[in-house]
Amino acid sequence: MLTISALSKRLAAVQALDGLSLDLRAGELVGLVGASGAGKSTTMRLIMGSLAPDAGSLTWMGRPIDAAARRRFGYMPQERGLYPRMTVVEQLTYLARIHGLGARAAAESAATWIERLGLEARRGTEIQRLSPGDQQRVQLAAALVADPELLILDDPFSGADPLTQDIMSQVLHERARAGVPALVSSHRLEVVERLCDRVAIIRQGRLVADGTAAQLRASTEPRWRAVVEPEPRAVPHDPSALASLPHARAERSAEGRLILTAGGPDEQALLAVAQRLGTVRELGPVRRPLDEIFREALAAPHPDKDSP
Repeated sequence: MLTISALSKRLAAVQALDGLSLDLRAGELVGLVGASGAGKSTTMRLIMGSLAPDAGSLTWMGRPIDAAARRRFGYMPQERGLYPRMTVVEQLTYLARIHGLGARAAAESAATWIERLGLEARRGTEIQRLSPGDQQRVQLAAALVADPELLILDDPFSGADPLTQDIMSQVLHERARAGVPALVSSHRLEVVERLCDRVAIIRQGRLVADGTAAQLRASTEPRWRAVVEPEPRAVPHDPSALASLPHARAERSAEGRLILTAGGPDEQALLAVAQRLGTVRELGPVRRPLDEIFREALAAPHPDKDSP
């Protein structure tokens, strides 16, 4: 549905995007993650037309994105754009009207999203008097009120409390089941992992990894974990015993057991070390958190850019 092809953009002296390519399919939730300044917001501003690309193309349903297509997109910018003195219902009704809905349809849509996002008790409250979490709910409602075909959400969970995060995530999953794709940027990697079907990691304006969380884990070196019950006659634990293993770490549990972790193609090297230290009670793979994979992706040399 949405196709980003070799997109480049320079902002002053900074190459914000450098040949970025990415696609979104119907009903797909894609997390766009990267360090600050990686190009996430620039990508979204290019999609929404507030910036023009220097090179590359953007298409929606196989056709170049124009103003008519963008009217069918729902956008939640990083710089929040709500009118502080408008009430919640006034804000949403107004935004629905400027997107082309008639008076009755605009009022009905505003009421629907106020109810769905748990804002009934705040419908007559001015935006400036809302809590940060409630303001985030209104921002999402503003992106949804015109029944968009695509959602572009720039850091939507910023300032959102856990309950608000859950409600917003439920709504995005509902829209995805209805076929509406969403591109979601966030620094909250645990939220991205729970929410999104795919994760795209960008660095210095380039895509460095793209796939499901499981695929990203499978593309990195596995980690293994052994839990060892020390035995009186076992060789005393020597930290240097793990020195030959990559990413090795040892710690002792409250019960006195040794917990060893290390990388490697399989668990055999770690097992050999563990068996010299006592009885191996547990041995298996470690489910690596997404933030660890994210840091590795940002640190790894890029084949086209960082190599000599």
